[in-house]
Amino acid sequence: MSHTSSLGINAFMAELKAKNPAEPEFHQAVHEVVESLDEFLDENPKYKHARILERIVEPERIIMFRVPWINDKGEMCVNRGYRIEMNSAIGPYKGGLRFHPTVNLGILKFLAFEQVFKNSLTTLPMGGGKGGSDFDPKGKSDNEVMRFCQSFMTELYRHIGPNTDVPAGDIGVGGREIGFLYGQFKRIKNEFTGVLTGKGLNYGGSLIRPEATGYGNVYFAQEMLKTRNETFKNKTVLISGSGNVAQFSVEKVNDLGGKVVTLSDSNGYIFDPDGIDGDKLKYVMYLKNVKRGRIKEYAEKFGVKYVENERPWKEKGEIALPSATQNEINEIEAITLVQNGCYCVSEGANMPSTPEAIHTFIEKGILFGPGKAANAGGVAVSGLEMTQNSMRLNWTREEVDNRLQIIMQNIHHTCSEYGKKDSGFINYVDGANIGGFVKVADAMLSQGAV
Repeated sequence: MSHTSSLGINAFMAELKAKNPAEPEFHQAVHEVVESLDEFLDENPKYKHARILERIVEPERIIMFRVPWINDKGEMCVNRGYRIEMNSAIGPYKGGLRFHPTVNLGILKFLAFEQVFKNSLTTLPMGGGKGGSDFDPKGKSDNEVMRFCQSFMTELYRHIGPNTDVPAGDIGVGGREIGFLYGQFKRIKNEFTGVLTGKGLNYGGSLIRPEATGYGNVYFAQEMLKTRNETFKNKTVLISGSGNVAQFSVEKVNDLGGKVVTLSDSNGYIFDPDGIDGDKLKYVMYLKNVKRGRIKEYAEKFGVKYVENERPWKEKGEIALPSATQNEINEIEAITLVQNGCYCVSEGANMPSTPEAIHTFIEKGILFGPGKAANAGGVAVSGLEMTQNSMRLNWTREEVDNRLQIIMQNIHHTCSEYGKKDSGFINYVDGANIGGFVKVADAMLSQGAV
């Protein structure tokens, strides 16, 4: 990077931080994109003249609202709700709702910003958005979750619609929450539309939607491995998290002949040297989805190692699929992974690697799939659910899975096209950022000063 361009980046970031104080995740996400785009923007000054970058980091609309609800003891509780409508240049806002105590404006802006690029990469006509609340569904009864969801939707409904903004699930928002939210929307609006994705199959949902992020991430990793004539067969795979994304990543890795040896949650991780096979995976799904228990119980049931308050990146494996949350691989863990023989990292979560970790992966020349490309399978199938809703029909499991595989192959192709260096190395971070940017930026240019 030249001295002048780094000065340009520093000035841009200083202005962004002054306008958006105390939002480190948002600053981190923007900085990564701006770095990738720096040279490209110099070569394509039309984007600079139209100040596309300055416009793309500014949400089109931010909605914040109070969510009052009554718990089972009859006490009044109050949470804060959000919806960030980031960019609608290529389609209606699209992105998940997250219910978690850590939710704040900065985290949602980071997620909404990432979503713009991710949705662009899928080639489907979807803009970017994100929302949620600092409400914690853990430990709440079904009735409490329902009352919260109904109160949340009573405000949100006026800002969303099948051609305006189509939310989905995210951390803390699964099938149960989507059902309660959808029921309230339908009740208020008196219409049955595809306004939410991740719906139940019996009321407009799509097959493969729960599996999509995990499957898609494994498909993306598979495409990266192909560039080195490798496959998942007989590879040891490290996976973090134990929710939806992690579970279905395990399932797909098993299908492709790999062996997953780790899963984790916020309390620690398990290491199963024999691999998490289909029967053990069924137990994980029961443990997490039905019992809402902790991963430690897996270690107790199967007599394997459990490491408290740590992440699984010290273990040995050729492939790592971080599928928990942001910034879960730091520089030291990245170095340890590479030293232990890991040469492929594909992000199932949003921004799970710190900037220093990403720098390590790229410097060492390993295959690194950033989240905005690698985990776009979830929103891709959400887009396919919207299509099915518009057409009033359901595709088969095979049809949806085939379309998902093609979309992940197309995303890989775009990343390769924009990220291939003269040395032949593919920088997937640059490829995803530039490839995602071009489509949105061109649409914004076409639409004038919006």
